[in-house]
Amino acid sequence: MHDLVILIISCALLGCVVGFLAGLLGIGGGLIIVPVLSSLLVHFNVVAVDHVLVIAIATSLASILFTSTSSALAHHKNQNVPWEIAPWVMSGVGLGALISGFAASLIPEQLLRIVFAVSVVFIAARMVLSARNKPVAVKPMPRGPIIGAISAVMGGLSGLIGIGGGALIVPLLHYFSVDIKKAIGCAAACGIVIALFGSVGYISAGWQVTDLQHGFAGFVYLPALLGIVITSWFMAPIGAKATHYLPVSTIKKVFAVLLVIIALQMVLVKV
Repeated sequence: MHDLVILIISCALLGCVVGFLAGLLGIGGGLIIVPVLSSLLVHFNVVAVDHVLVIAIATSLASILFTSTSSALAHHKNQNVPWEIAPWVMSGVGLGALISGFAASLIPEQLLRIVFAVSVVFIAARMVLSARNKPVAVKPMPRGPIIGAISAVMGGLSGLIGIGGGALIVPLLHYFSVDIKKAIGCAAACGIVIALFGSVGYISAGWQVTDLQHGFAGFVYLPALLGIVITSWFMAPIGAKATHYLPVSTIKKVFAVLLVIIALQMVLVKV
């Protein structure tokens, strides 16, 4: 019981960091949650190393369901969700995330680590480039079914590595002439769908593998989920306000370096 309390407190501290960075940089908390939670779960002997990553990813997605809901409601209130295209994007990412939830349990642990690491490096590179504030060439938005198909790929990858998808969806929509604020609003709404459908997939796939009596709902570890959510929900708005006072472009570059280090650690070191 003592270890469980310490684990929940550790996850609450993790939620503070994740919520603040999500609000400050507009990124999915899974980039931090997955590697840190993997280490915590192994350290407290909650799960074996060979199965820890899929549980960390599933728990990360479940936590994003709450933070994305808070964010999406705020963006909708400010009329920053482009509902003329959002249904197509949300349908696509939902389908992709649902499939990834079932598929992740069938992928070898080391391959899943590599997919996560490569994706994180890509997101880090995009973060550095976006910090330069250079103008980007744009193209007209494709038809609904096409953007839905592209979004399904984004949703599948997001669900596979346990992120809300904003780091992938925002640049995609902005590339197709969507205003950056509306792209972020749409990504926030999509984060709900990715987290919901991805979590359903992970819970269903792991229901016969794990035990609710030991704190698991499928592959989602409920005590860790509780710890993360109780703080990240409140820290995200604080991070959003901090964008007016902190040098966000510099923070993005520093954070990108941190992400690369995390990616290398996930591949080269058994947590």
